[in-house]
Amino acid sequence: MDYQNEGTVGELSPLAWRLLRVAAGYEQRTIEREVDDLLQAHVSMLESGTRALSASRKNALFELYAAELDPDQIRAIVEHF
Repeated sequence: MDYQNEGTVGELSPLAWRLLRVAAGYEQRTIEREVDDLLQAHVSMLESGTRALSASRKNALFELYAAELDPDQIRAIVEHF
């Protein structure tokens, strides 16, 4: 299932974002080195629900996490959190 094409990435909860990051093995600071123009503070605010990121940034972040996870892991987090 391609969650990006279904618009699901834009609807992920702050908890789901955090769980995806942790399951993929990333610390918030590591994101700064992996995704251009995305700071640790942006990730922190996304995961706390205090800031919305642009669709392109969310997609880039999701792609980063998805590259480290199998489809079942993604599906479980997206559908249950």
